[in-house]
Amino acid sequence: MTSIPVAPPRWRRGEGLRALVWLSPWLAGVSIFFVYPLLSTVYFSFHRYDMYTLEFTGLDNYRYLLQDPRVVTSAKNTLWLVAVMVPATVLFSLALAQLVVRVKAGAGLLRTICYLPSLVPMTAGTITFVFLLNPGTGPVNQVLALFGIHGPDWFGDPDWSKPSLTLLSLWGCGQLMVIFMAALLDVPKHLYEAAAIDGAGAWRQFRSITLPTIAPVLMFALVTNVIYALQYFSQAMIASRVASGVTDSAGSSFSPGYPDESLLTLPQWLFQAGFRDYSMGYACVLALLLFATSMIFTLILVRQFRRAEEGS
Repeated sequence: MTSIPVAPPRWRRGEGLRALVWLSPWLAGVSIFFVYPLLSTVYFSFHRYDMYTLEFTGLDNYRYLLQDPRVVTSAKNTLWLVAVMVPATVLFSLALAQLVVRVKAGAGLLRTICYLPSLVPMTAGTITFVFLLNPGTGPVNQVLALFGIHGPDWFGDPDWSKPSLTLLSLWGCGQLMVIFMAALLDVPKHLYEAAAIDGAGAWRQFRSITLPTIAPVLMFALVTNVIYALQYFSQAMIASRVASGVTDSAGSSFSPGYPDESLLTLPQWLFQAGFRDYSMGYACVLALLLFATSMIFTLILVRQFRRAEEGS
């Protein structure tokens, strides 16, 4: 019986050192831009920190988190975006990709029209969208009036503000549509041909062939969009400010979340606490809450996709 040669310890140490050398840029980046900020956030969360003085307060910031009504409101709004805006954006992007892939005549023009909104700068697109949906002068409500429909106060009514942001997300989903198009074009055509011969219809082919094949891309889209929704800040802040009519002139004050805190997201409340109220310690607690929520959602999605793949 022949024995398997074992590498000498010195050779194995050399291999390990070489691996560390090659990994050192990545390790340095992770340490500087992830590990150190995370540890600093945990450290400051136990202190009262106003950018000038630092005072240890123990668990006071965490106790206040459980009593802060703004946290409940902002968390509900953020979870609404995750539960409604993310599935709507992913499904709409997938439907657009399916349409563009299947259309023969004018596919290039249709693809360009669907992708162009994603090239519009975020600030300009949000401001334009608010003016388009203006209840008094916006063309959307004027067109609806031609059909006898009384358009709502899109960004001025708490019941319509988050759906309006969802429409904004659907309007700018061109990049996700292109990703789904690439995945759909990569599905082997012979699978569809074999399924058609066996009598499978369009829905059966989509459920049994398309979805399992593009499952990794679908998981990527869901995870990235969930994280994006949990960090939703700029569009909600800009839409609230423009719809409220508040400017940055002297004497004016703007509280994020207009109307009636319906657009107040967790990142906005974090920004308010840290950079306007100068309560950096409490802002660090909110940041840790946001980080933990993102990790939980990501782990749940990854586990569900793994179970789906094992079941199939």
